Amino acid sequence: MFKPIAWLGVCLVSTLSMVASVAIAHDVQTDTMRIAHPFAIPTPPGAANGAAYLDITAFSDPVALIGASSPASKTVELHDMRMDGDMMRMRHVGELLIEAGKTYTMRPGGGFHLMLIGLSEPLTEGDRFPITLTFAEQGDVDIEVWVQSAQEGSEAADGHHHH
Repeated sequence: MFKPIAWLGVCLVSTLSMVASVAIAHDVQTDTMRIAHPFAIPTPPGAANGAAYLDITAFSDPVALIGASSPASKTVELHDMRMDGDMMRMRHVGELLIEAGKTYTMRPGGGFHLMLIGLSEPLTEGDRFPITLTFAEQGDVDIEVWVQSAQEGSEAADGHHHH
């Protein structure tokens, strides 16, 4: 027989475990893809632009991300950052194609990301905001982006892969 204090401990541990899993996981899954751990990094006060990152896994068919929008900014563009000689260059691209069975990982420091242009307010750690992703065949998918430090967001997302 459980003592009341022991039962309270079991309930508390169970509740904290559930809260922790909810706090870490904010994937969105459809029939054709999974979008894992969308996050943005905080911006300094007065910054006009920010960036968001996520993982997209295509299931049995390829998916093509062709656009995005958010009330957090005037425009959301898909950008690619690559080294060009000894200079990092960023360019706007019209599509990110993820092949069937593959995952594309967006992280700070290079490659694709969602550029939030004309922020309505600074991105502050702990905030959350919506983005609507537009895919060529699948249409719109709504996600919630969490504002986290680059390290925290990347580590949380890296722990999310379901291969």
